[in-house]
Amino acid sequence: MSDFEGKLIVFSAPSGSGKTTIVRHLLDIEQLNLAFSVSATSREPRKYEVDKKDYYFLSLKQFKQHIKNDDFLEWEEVYRDNFYGTLKSEVERIWALGKHVIFDIDVVGGLRIKKKFPDRTLAVFVKPPSVDELKIRLKKRKTESEDKINMRIAKASVELATAPQFDKVIKNYDLDVALQEAEELVADFVGAK
Repeated sequence: MSDFEGKLIVFSAPSGSGKTTIVRHLLDIEQLNLAFSVSATSREPRKYEVDKKDYYFLSLKQFKQHIKNDDFLEWEEVYRDNFYGTLKSEVERIWALGKHVIFDIDVVGGLRIKKKFPDRTLAVFVKPPSVDELKIRLKKRKTESEDKINMRIAKASVELATAPQFDKVIKNYDLDVALQEAEELVADFVGAK
């Protein structure tokens, strides 16, 4: 397996843009040879989330210890005391399986990965139809308070401004079109065409 040149495919977007739906779709396409990078977080799990599947749920103290140990490829304090990051061991684990790594992470983390591995990374920004549509999607989820939704919407404006820094932008106005575009981009990047 030492000859395997694993690639990194980053999908970033404001919450509610559809990046998770796109990433799940791509993971189902066997010939793309992808495995999902499970991020670490210091936040509490939501009732439907499973440790080591949805996230590596760490205490704030554990997360900070991993930072001190330089165990992260990238990390960020997204909201106060809510840290998210990608453990180096997670990427190494996936490459050891002979698979390409696909990420569903925030824009700051996505751009940091692109900067660290510029030639091995495809960074894709998923653009929502509008900020108003984002708010509607986040409310429909019924997973967060009105305050949390408003925080995410405020953050979305800043995140949308980073789109030009990504390799590609997918406009998610029509999910089927966005899925097809993502499939073609990734297949081309990993040489699965």
